[in-house]
Order: sequence, then structure tokens, then C-alpha cells
Amino acid sequence: MKTIYHPADSRGHANHGWLNTHHTFSFASYYDPERTHFGVLRVLNDDEVAAGRGFGSHPHDNMEIISIPLEGDLEHKDSMGNTTVIKEGDIQVMSAGTGVVHSEKNKHTDRDVKFLQIWVFPDERNVEPRYDQIHVDETKERNAWHQVLTPKDAGVEGAVWIHQDAYFSIGRLDADEAIDYTLNKPGHGVYLFVLEGSAEVDGQQLGRRDGLGVTAAETFAVKAGDKGARILAMEVPMN
Repeated sequence: MKTIYHPADSRGHANHGWLNTHHTFSFASYYDPERTHFGVLRVLNDDEVAAGRGFGSHPHDNMEIISIPLEGDLEHKDSMGNTTVIKEGDIQVMSAGTGVVHSEKNKHTDRDVKFLQIWVFPDERNVEPRYDQIHVDETKERNAWHQVLTPKDAGVEGAVWIHQDAYFSIGRLDADEAIDYTLNKPGHGVYLFVLEGSAEVDGQQLGRRDGLGVTAAETFAVKAGDKGARILAMEVPMN
């Protein structure tokens, strides 16, 4: 088992007033040649958007884009005709494929919205753009890994899918609880991101918003700290 540790305070950071953002991997003006991606996981941005503000219309192509609200509501509009609001507990996916234009705005004028935006390289280029979102059944996270994103045709109820052999799961562990993570495919890696609380993996202590990449493992244990933990596990091909 091999690991790479990314403390929360080592991430790239930019505060634009309306947007306060942290970048786990190189993005925009933040560049670190040692942190450009983890396998096909390209972007992990931890964004906080001020009340009533947001990202204007902008294009994407040939990228799988996943948005996970952590607090508040985010309004989405795109060139496919979708106008939706994603809330805490939702997961949104968008396959940019041949090209899509979208905007994202804080739905409210009296409070910030916090969300993760994640980009994954697709396993097929120039697909037809698509959009989907679900609301996560958080009861399934209790001391277990609840799979919320899978490859196409995986057939997992209550999960969204993308054009990549990727598996995202969320676990909410009670204090001092330990659970195993078993990889779905040989040769994959898992990037763990601590949403809340603290945990320990292979002797490495992890705090809130810390990241840990795990490779060369078939299974490994995750133990929560004394106040519990909520963790996003992103399993992806490393090639």
C-alpha cells in the first residue's frame, strides 16, 4: 500500500471576494507540478460562493464534471436546457462531451453556498453531453460506504454515472468506528477527502479537508477520530 498525503492547508487558494476557493490539484493560477492530478481525477475544488453571486456562462468539453453541495443551494443552467437547483445532499453530474455551456449561481441572497466541484477525465471523447442529479440517502452512509457514483451500466440504484471506470462513495463514521474500503478494480487508486471530522488511514492522521491518495492496495481500513468523520472516497483508474 502506498499513500500520498495532502494537508488541507497545502492546497492552492484564491479569494476573489465573491469566490473563496481551495484547489487540491493544479487549477487556474495555482500550479504545482507534483499535484496536477490523481489518476484520472483532474480537479477537486472546494468552493464557497457569496450570496447572490456565481459563475457566469462558460464552456466545457470532454470532461466529466461532478458537483456536490455541502451547504446551501446552487442554481444551474446549461445549453442542454436544464435549469435546476442542487442542494446539500444532492450530487450533480454533467458529461461535457462535444461541448456544453453552463452557469452556476448561489440561489440565495442572504447566505453563502459551499460545494465541491470535481473533474474526471472521460474514458471516451466527444460523447453527447448529458446531465443528471440525485439526492443521496444519507442513512446508507452510517458506518458504511454508500456508493453514489459509478461507471455507465453498473446498475447501482441511487447512484449517478459518468463516462469513466470510477466509483465515488461517501461514509459517515461514528466516533472511533473503523470500516474497510475494498477497491472495485485492480490497479485503481482511491483519493479520500475528509468532509468533516477526522480519521486515520495506515497510521496517517487526517483532519477536516485533508486528502489522502491510496494506491497499490486491494483493501484498507479507515478509522474515525473521537468526533466521527464524513469522508468522500473517489476510486479512479490510475492510467
